[in-house]
Amino acid sequence: MGTITTTDGTEIFYKDWGSGQPIVFSHGWPLSAYDWDTQMLFFLQHGYRVVAHDRRGHGRSTQTSDGHDMDHYADDLAAVTEHLDLHDAVHVGHSTGGGEVVRYIARHGESRVARAVLISAVPPLMVQTDANPGGLPKSVFDDLQAQLAANRSEFYRALPSGPFYGYNRPGAEPSEAIIQNWWRQGMTGGAKAHYDGIVAFSQTDFTEDLKQISVPVLVMHGDDDQIVPYADSGPLSAKLVQNGTLKTYQGFPHGMPTTEAATINADLLAWLQS
Repeated sequence: MGTITTTDGTEIFYKDWGSGQPIVFSHGWPLSAYDWDTQMLFFLQHGYRVVAHDRRGHGRSTQTSDGHDMDHYADDLAAVTEHLDLHDAVHVGHSTGGGEVVRYIARHGESRVARAVLISAVPPLMVQTDANPGGLPKSVFDDLQAQLAANRSEFYRALPSGPFYGYNRPGAEPSEAIIQNWWRQGMTGGAKAHYDGIVAFSQTDFTEDLKQISVPVLVMHGDDDQIVPYADSGPLSAKLVQNGTLKTYQGFPHGMPTTEAATINADLLAWLQS
């Protein structure tokens, strides 16, 4: 574990375990590197070097008042990879982290990158526009900001208890430990970063970024994702990149790296070894 300080004075916390080909994990909103515990231990045991950082304003990184946009997220990720001198890296991003990975590769190039994996990821564009009629209305994201501003703790309890992990579906068996861990991670970060982050993950258009990516990309998405709806995300991203593979999971929720870790880890390992 360690920290680096970016050019604008933000301290970014990261974990770096093992040796071998590096896999770099970018977490979702409003979580932290803790959300990758299962994946990091799994791939460490399979001979990989595993790296995960806390995005600015999240987890143990600086709760800065600004820079909560995809360009800064991408530059912070670049700073971590350069500090650790990572090469031939596999970049794995979940949800907002998928957007971070896409913007990082488009903005900083592929010289250090071998492959990329987008899991339940926000690209190409979440919000509804004239050019993206299948997106979600802006009012949906305005409401998320309003709930966060009114009572962040309550909001961060409701989201994992319901749609994030699909615990609101008939027959679902909610895990109190998973819900509490989501709440814990969220409340460790900064309210300002999370408030601004809603705009970053919903309104950033990654279409042109995706088109630039030529390394192999695995897109993993559940068709029952209630946070990043499947039809307007995974299939479109897989088509926009130059070398994409789409893997669709029937009935899996947005938080499938946690609730369906055994399946996701096994499929990701198989793809890396293919």
